[in-house]
Amino acid sequence: MSSILCENCAYYSFDEDTEEYYCDVSLDEDEMARFLSGNIDNCPFFDPYDEYKTVRKQN
Repeated sequence: MSSILCENCAYYSFDEDTEEYYCDVSLDEDEMARFLSGNIDNCPFFDPYDEYKTVRKQN
């Protein structure tokens, strides 16, 4: 099982037109191939979603 879950990433977005989730990071060709192969255990773009991140910066 992968240690990184896309569902917990800030770049994991929902497209209302296609009703599908997708990775919203601008990937180059090699990065996209690695992502599509399922080898995302060490995703360099993983950013845990934290809805309070902005609030903490303001305080």
